[in-house]
Parts: sequence; structure tokens; C-alpha cells
Amino acid sequence: MSIKLGLALPQTKQFTIGRDVPAVARSAEETGYESLWVFERVLFPEPMTEGFAGIPGLPWPEHYRSVADPLVTLALAASATRRARLGTSVLVAPLHIPFQLARALASLDRASGGRVVLGTGTGWSHDEYAASSVAPFERRGAVLDELLDVCAAVWGPDPVSYEGELTTIAPSEVGPKPARPIPVYLAAFSPRASRRVVDRADGWMPVAMGAEQLAEGWRRLQDLAAERGRERPLDVCVRVNAYYSAAPYEGDDRKPFQGSVDQLVEDLVAHARIEGITEFLIDLQATVRDAQELTDVAAEFYAAARAAGV
Repeated sequence: MSIKLGLALPQTKQFTIGRDVPAVARSAEETGYESLWVFERVLFPEPMTEGFAGIPGLPWPEHYRSVADPLVTLALAASATRRARLGTSVLVAPLHIPFQLARALASLDRASGGRVVLGTGTGWSHDEYAASSVAPFERRGAVLDELLDVCAAVWGPDPVSYEGELTTIAPSEVGPKPARPIPVYLAAFSPRASRRVVDRADGWMPVAMGAEQLAEGWRRLQDLAAERGRERPLDVCVRVNAYYSAAPYEGDDRKPFQGSVDQLVEDLVAHARIEGITEFLIDLQATVRDAQELTDVAAEFYAAARAAGV
């Protein structure tokens, strides 16, 4: 069976969100993409006070200067599609009040006919935490755990009740309920976060930074799952941040997923050889000019990937 392919929706500054999100979502579903995804960035520090992804001196990507709200974007996509799953890759859990997020996701899942996938993690930006987090950066793991607990409670049977560090829910009816159990995927790199994936998640959401690195991370996670007695399989949804160019990238310094469609697909095939990957999420928006180019490149990429056996 072929690996599922998903597409990241247009959220960044070159797009007109109200017009472009429904159009791209509809086209992607018609092309064959099985899922549509959003990411979360809430601000762009100017001047830069910390490196991107916590790496000192690494500039933030320019297209992060304006990123549309992920749940608003998914709601627009839901209204324009019928089949594609609607995922977050990822929501930064501590930037959200757990109860409100759980209710919003349940409403979106009910409205879309049971298509939501919650991908979440703890994030890395101290500036985002200072602006909008519900707890200090040092408490990010505990906040993610509480969010998962609150989601399980709110999405479960009534009466709902919960007592946590951030959230208290008196015995209550809380609706609407999701149309079906919402899958939870977690981003994880540290040992503690990996244990959380094994113990609590339906899937793992790594970022593709090279086939060997991904394969090694997946082996470690499988070993941990066996060690902790997990019996049900983990989905593996790999986020691909693609830097498309119309012409092939020349030079020996080409990084994975940089270059023409043929080069991007070549890298995808290398990653697809890793046994156990269930889905690739392709984000092309960093280097395309507008929604029409995104639509065209996404269709070309999909056809080439399927022709290559992915």
C-alpha cells in the first residue's frame, strides 16, 4: 500500500487566506492528497532575540513574518472539502488554554465529519512563550501533559470533570463531542518527549532532515516502545519542509528537499524506504509565489511521487 501524502495549507504572508485556503484545499483533495495540514507561529521577533528552532544565530524564515491562525485556516479548509483529514503540525500546546482548545478541536471534528488530527508539541521559542503562553517555558512538558488529559476528558463521556494545575472542570456536560476519537500525534526529540509519544500518542511527527537521521530516530522510538510494552503500532507522519525551485539545484551542497520537483521526489523516495512510515506531509509554501503556483507544484509533485512508487 502506498504511503499517504498530505499537503500544508497556505498560511504565510504571500497568500490571501480567505480566498486561497479554500481554493488550495479543494484542489489538493481533487489531486489526491489525503490530508491537509497547518502549522503554528504567533509572532516574528524583530530584532531577532533567539535563533530559529533555538539554534543560536540561525535567522527565522522570512515567510514566518505573518502566519494565519491554524484553527481558522483548518475551518476554511473543512468548508471546502469532504474527505481529506485536517491536521495540525504542530500546535504549540502551552500557547493555548487547554479547555478552550479541546472544545474548539471537538467542534471542528464534529463539523467536518470526523476528520481532525491533533499534532502537538511544546515548541521552542521563548519569545512566543513570553507573549502568549499559559505557563513559563520551564513548565512546557507539564502543560502538554495537562492538555492531553483535558482533551481526553472533554472528548469523553459526560459528565466531564477534571482537576489539574491549570484547569478545573466541575462536573459538567461539555459539547459538542468529536465525531470519532481524534488521533493525537506528538513531535518528540528528547528522551522525555519520546516516552510521552510511546505512552500517550497515536502517532509520531518527526521532521525530515535526512533519511539516515530519520531512520535512526525511528529505530530508537521503536526500541523504546518495545521496552515500555506498547503493543499497538504508532503512525509515523513525517513533515517535509520543501524548498522548491523551478530549476534543479546545482552543487554538492544541496540539502534534503531542496530543488526541483524531481529532486524533491528523489529525496522523498529515499525517506520512503524507511519501513513504518505511514504518511508524508509536504509543505511547499516557503518558496512559491502565490496560491496558483502552490496548486500547480503540489499537483506536479503528487503525480511524480506516485509515479516513483511512493
